[in-house]
Amino acid sequence: MRSYELTTGRTFAVNFDHGDDFFPTLAAFCRQNDVRHGYIPMFIAGFAEAEIVGACEELEDPNAPVWSKVHVTGVEAMGCGTLAYDAQTDSVSPHIHTTLGEKARSANGYTSHLLNARVQFLVEMLVVEVAAPVMTRPKNPNLYDVPLLTFGA
Repeated sequence: MRSYELTTGRTFAVNFDHGDDFFPTLAAFCRQNDVRHGYIPMFIAGFAEAEIVGACEELEDPNAPVWSKVHVTGVEAMGCGTLAYDAQTDSVSPHIHTTLGEKARSANGYTSHLLNARVQFLVEMLVVEVAAPVMTRPKNPNLYDVPLLTFGA
């Protein structure tokens, strides 16, 4: 276990518009406001479509990360995540998890890592900037190259 005291900076309320692509819009917000590190304590959203990590087949290695995706449409969503800085791309690397309920299927639910989404009606999000320490997400070669959140220079 590792823990770090965070020095928070600004707090933002962010609204996405109908038809926006989730991750490009989040990236644009971060660029426009010079947010490099932070966390998203919550968002609520409607997505016309979304892709999340998931598999329908038996996993060869249940300990390994799953890289396949599940496509859903017409969902209501709640989520949260972290924002880390990627110096190689000079961009923010988000890690977002969400719970999605399919409106047309009795709100059947899915929970996983969000890969893509297109906004239907709205996203209402809170973003808290972290001023220190630096947050990055290097790949860990000992854990299937999974990018893990790290703190410090």
